[in-house]
Amino acid sequence: MLKQLYIKNYALIDQLDISFESGFSVITGETGAGKSIILGAIGLLLGQRADSKSIKQGAEKCVIEAHFDLSRYEMKAFFDQNDLEYDGDDTIVRRELTSAGKSRAFINDEPVALSLMKELGDQLVDVHSQHQNLLLGKQDFQLEVIDIVADDESLMRRYRESYERMHATECELENMRQEIARNQQQADFLRFQYNELDAARLVDGEQDELEQKQERMTHAEDIKQALYEADTLLMNESVGAVGALRKAASSLRSIEHVLPELKDLAERLNSCYIEAKDVATDVSGQLEDVDFDPAELDQVNARLDKIYDLEKKHRVETIDELFSLRDNLKRQLDAIDNSDESLSSLEQRLSEERDVAKQLAEELTKKRLEASRLIYKQMIASLQLLGMPRVTFQIQIDKADLGPKGQDRVAFLFSANASTPLLPISQVASGGEIARVMLSLKALISGVVKLPTIIFDEVDTGVSGKIAEQMAQMMSEMGHHGRQVISITHLPQIAAKGCAHYKVYKEETDNGTKSHMLRLNHDERVNEIAQMLSGSDISSAAIENARQLLKINEND
Repeated sequence: MLKQLYIKNYALIDQLDISFESGFSVITGETGAGKSIILGAIGLLLGQRADSKSIKQGAEKCVIEAHFDLSRYEMKAFFDQNDLEYDGDDTIVRRELTSAGKSRAFINDEPVALSLMKELGDQLVDVHSQHQNLLLGKQDFQLEVIDIVADDESLMRRYRESYERMHATECELENMRQEIARNQQQADFLRFQYNELDAARLVDGEQDELEQKQERMTHAEDIKQALYEADTLLMNESVGAVGALRKAASSLRSIEHVLPELKDLAERLNSCYIEAKDVATDVSGQLEDVDFDPAELDQVNARLDKIYDLEKKHRVETIDELFSLRDNLKRQLDAIDNSDESLSSLEQRLSEERDVAKQLAEELTKKRLEASRLIYKQMIASLQLLGMPRVTFQIQIDKADLGPKGQDRVAFLFSANASTPLLPISQVASGGEIARVMLSLKALISGVVKLPTIIFDEVDTGVSGKIAEQMAQMMSEMGHHGRQVISITHLPQIAAKGCAHYKVYKEETDNGTKSHMLRLNHDERVNEIAQMLSGSDISSAAIENARQLLKINEND
């Protein structure tokens, strides 16, 4: 429940720090006093988008902070899952806005994303405004009400997972059919391309090898001339380097007995001679191997031209890319050739997944039908108490195609009296009737969903007298068992029913208009309710009537 609300520099509020109680509380105040400002501030704590214009004029920063007591609610798992510190007795939610347009959100003083604040806010407070009454005509809202009462969250999760699998398979099947159709249209062309590449009999590394061979054969004469010159310089009998090295080494050995230090030089020259002789032998061998064959060069050039033509045609640069293209074409052709088998397999899988989804949807329908009977009984009882003795309310559930929420199409049918046929509620119910229907639904839902705090914003629009008393009684009962219900109201019958009464008012100062909120004591409540009964000129009769209203409610 909301324990404390602190607001600073928001709209017309300089600073507000006020505590709240459990049970049923009321907030009153003249139109334009600032009640909507209070709700706007709470909305920011629930993750709504912020507008820097809402910051009080002249202020650089706005702070809105609320303290919640969550000790009676099993919410620790949320904090654990999101790695947040948990304090069930005092959970702090804070929102800060700056005039520069920046917004920051905090949970227990830890910075969090706005989406996480909204996720928590949805579990802390439900704000019901007149605008929410418009939801009553929406099928999604009606279905949500039924699912809440049916308590089918686990089943709904299983169905949604099944439906998503089925939907994904449907998309996969459709994509496969489109791909098969496209491939079949160009199958002949794909086969021609593949056959051309396959017939080329490409070999890994072939292009590099052919290019090197082409380079050698193109420069065969240059190679042969260089090898011949090298061979001559090494092996010529008169000037050959090999013979000269041999003779030099022999000369040094012939005198090494006279000059022993020449022995090392002789050995070194001999090593040079041996190495040069090996080189000369290799050069001679290479020279003999050099053989220019124009016909072979033509073959090499023709093969390279074939490879280059294929690369150019398919807009690639290497033979490896041609291999990849060939293999990809083969896969596409295999897919075309095996398309019937693949399609049949996927259709079988889709059929099985659809059967599972239908079975779960049937279970959902069964639970919803059971819940609709419970809702019917409680709604009839509640609406009769709220001044509709001849009301008829019915939930119509028709079968539809499988969708994200099952196979059910829901309609809330309503008639306020016996002479009016049952029709969709948004078509026949007046504003006051819709308000009473929504309050009855909220009372029903609140018994299932243990929300810590429910705020009603002028839910009493269009009602008065005895009906207002019954609405007050219903909201008061909703506030039992530790739940907190707050009603913003213009009706004295509802204002008198609250265990705590707060007033919002505005004040004109030299610095502009300011909004305030305070908790009323007993005498202040008497005056406020008397004013609601008689207007600005409070009569003694209104005072006495106000006292009687409060006394009756104190004795309840």
